[in-house]
Amino acid sequence: MKNSIITGIGHYVPDRVVTNFDLEKILDTTDAWIQERTGIRERRHVTPGEQSNYDLAIEASKNALNDAGMEAHDIDLIIYATLSPDYVFPGDGVLLQRSLPFRNIAAIDIRAQCSGFIYSLSVADQFIKTGMYRSILVVGSELHSVGLDYSNHGRHVSVIFGDGAGAVVLTPTDELNKGILSTHLHSEGQYAEELAVIDPGFYKKDRITSEMYKPGGSAFPVMNGQSVFKHAVVRFQEVIQEALKANHLTLDDIDLLIPHQANLRISQLVQKKLGLSDDKVYNNIMRYGNTTAASIPIALNEARSENKIKEDSLVCLATFGSGFTWASALIKW
Repeated sequence: MKNSIITGIGHYVPDRVVTNFDLEKILDTTDAWIQERTGIRERRHVTPGEQSNYDLAIEASKNALNDAGMEAHDIDLIIYATLSPDYVFPGDGVLLQRSLPFRNIAAIDIRAQCSGFIYSLSVADQFIKTGMYRSILVVGSELHSVGLDYSNHGRHVSVIFGDGAGAVVLTPTDELNKGILSTHLHSEGQYAEELAVIDPGFYKKDRITSEMYKPGGSAFPVMNGQSVFKHAVVRFQEVIQEALKANHLTLDDIDLLIPHQANLRISQLVQKKLGLSDDKVYNNIMRYGNTTAASIPIALNEARSENKIKEDSLVCLATFGSGFTWASALIKW
């Protein structure tokens, strides 16, 4: 059985930088308040109407393909993770497929929110292990900024999220101790409404109403921040240890942990509880905010470009988010 290796990485973020001071002008908030609770200083937002979700994915995919020395027609499968698709249906996977010179390959959309990239990575890994596909493009892309509640009612959520996309190309290798060593996926649906966008769903007779889009309406994200924080700290630790145990490794073996960039305070607390030094944990939420399914591939690409990932580095990816869902992947570079 073959292993999957990452042969190309790319990311893309919009040019428009939105600082905490910019948000002070439209929300009853402050730079100090945002940094104290999230660690975020700025994030990237599209200029409304100028870029779509899949526009961001196109650029990230081009960069990943170029890094892999491949063309779009070399790819056998697209797996696209997002919680902010351009259409209700079809998914953004086919919109990406038609936008670059891919063949008429399958495009799978993954709805696992903050865990979407690792869920997608796991699916891709299984396809390569079975030999069904050889070259897979995995994309995480988010366009949050146009769907946030910028009233004071929604300020605690709206200050967190940013736009961006990241992508990787997976190919097979015969080396036993290379590439994705294992992936681990979980969910706990009893907490689904703790972090969610409820409407417009298909379960109501009046599927779309004006009330949904008023400040505090059900078409905007809601989050029980204390609940999310409490569960995230526990599940991050569990799923990291699960990955290590499955591969007969310990925390001392990790060269770099890249957590989902949900909140810098969560990452720092997990780091402290695991006893990892600063040089073994990579965070970039300060610059981009929470880009959900895009956060890990963006951070992975930046960490590699900063030479924090080298040949034979053991890299652990871990995530927690809406669903609740959580996951990890252990990769030997």
